[in-house]
Amino acid sequence: MFKGLYTAIITPFLSDGTLDKVSLCKLINTQIESKVDGIVVMGTTGESPTISTKEHDEIISLCVQYIDGRCKVIAGTGSNSTREAIHHSQHAEKAGVDGLLIVNPYYNKPTQKGLYEHFKSIADAVNTPIILYNIEGRTGVNLETSTLLRLAKHPMIVSVKEASGNINQIKEVIESVPEGFTVLSGDDGLTMELMKNGGHGLISVLANILPKEMFNLVNSCKRNSWDEASMLSNNLKDLFYACFIETNPQPIKTLLAHHGKCEEVFRLPLTTMEPNNKEKLLFVWNNWNHKSIN
Repeated sequence: MFKGLYTAIITPFLSDGTLDKVSLCKLINTQIESKVDGIVVMGTTGESPTISTKEHDEIISLCVQYIDGRCKVIAGTGSNSTREAIHHSQHAEKAGVDGLLIVNPYYNKPTQKGLYEHFKSIADAVNTPIILYNIEGRTGVNLETSTLLRLAKHPMIVSVKEASGNINQIKEVIESVPEGFTVLSGDDGLTMELMKNGGHGLISVLANILPKEMFNLVNSCKRNSWDEASMLSNNLKDLFYACFIETNPQPIKTLLAHHGKCEEVFRLPLTTMEPNNKEKLLFVWNNWNHKSIN
């Protein structure tokens, strides 16, 4: 069900810290014009931990209405509280999203039994397809393959965003999941390797500013054009690194602000980048631009 390129969109704020609806819609429109398969709203890249429940619901509704079926809308509705995740998921379902992205519950560090019961409880409460989001680095817990396979039997759980960083685990997941269950990369830099091993696409951070380039990379992988994919991936590898020189979404939002696409405004505890890291980021970006032009 979920294949191809999905952009984990940032949440732009005005200087007073409130939502910048105009910039958000412009960013989304650029993504749609670049032929992405979908937009992921209220993910980690969207600074979801600092978004209030009211804002969360409003932003998802706004995106669904603005996109109006022009591409898929995936709503990040995970939480470390199962009840809260169910609330967000049910609201997103009523708003009309195409899918739900549910991250491992963070900080609690549940057992595999706890992870299973958490995800199953959410899936039982909705009728919208779910993408599980496995990212140990952000949550402190890994969704083991055996637990994932149990969850994959649930009719509402149809995909996983793999950002474990463990390529052996990712390969095991791809080889083990049932037919029709999709595996998406949660790491721009691992896109080609994941898809070459049978994965189905990418939920991307870099696509916020380079949607066409990321579309070309994913599309070349879908066509099994591995020489082309390797060339495209190598061309972007410095940016893959630079966009995580500090905590996501600080670098990608900084690049967008540098180009006037949003304000350079974050919600604490996220902040503007350290000057030396920002200098490195812009150096990599300008160097990439220079090579691309020439």
